[in-house]
Amino acid sequence: MTSHKKHRLMVECMLLFIGGPLALLILRSPYMLFGTLWLASGLAWWRTRHNATPPAQPLTPHLKHLLIRFAVLAPCLLLLTRLLFPHDFLSLPRTNPKLWGIVLLLYPILSVWPQEVLYRHFLFTRYAPAFNSTLALIIISAVTFGFAHILFLNPIAIILCLIGGFLFAQGYAQHRSLRLACLEHSLYGCLLFTAGLGRFFYTGTAWHH
Repeated sequence: MTSHKKHRLMVECMLLFIGGPLALLILRSPYMLFGTLWLASGLAWWRTRHNATPPAQPLTPHLKHLLIRFAVLAPCLLLLTRLLFPHDFLSLPRTNPKLWGIVLLLYPILSVWPQEVLYRHFLFTRYAPAFNSTLALIIISAVTFGFAHILFLNPIAIILCLIGGFLFAQGYAQHRSLRLACLEHSLYGCLLFTAGLGRFFYTGTAWHH
């Protein structure tokens, strides 16, 4: 790949993953947010559907590692939530179990899949030739994923998603499976809502202050 094409891809990456969230933050429309997320992920999936690196085989060891890591980190997150935000701890399942159930059901479909398509599948496929380093792709995936959550206008969302983005990107770099990436993202996302941290990921509150 020529130097000019590499630079063009880098600029494109920054415009999409930095400029996109900034534009959505300026517009501050929930309909625009989800519409753009799904449109962008659909186009990204279509553009790279034949170019992604095939999943590493077998996937079972990666699944086992994913579940063990979640089993270790989940209690830590619950404990931190209990210590730092005691009034929020388990607030959703305690106060509105029906909404909690709906969130657990719809969140992986409506939010996780398009995000993983963009920040893992598409980013790793489209921009691998430009950055020419798996570590660079992991860092860019994590940083841009965390940056995207400036939409919620609080540092908690950004920090949590920066950490989560690193975990998801590191895992994807190993197994190259969109299904496993979606599973891992869903587990931690549903855990956040269960623990009581959902208010940090709600644009309705952030955009009306």
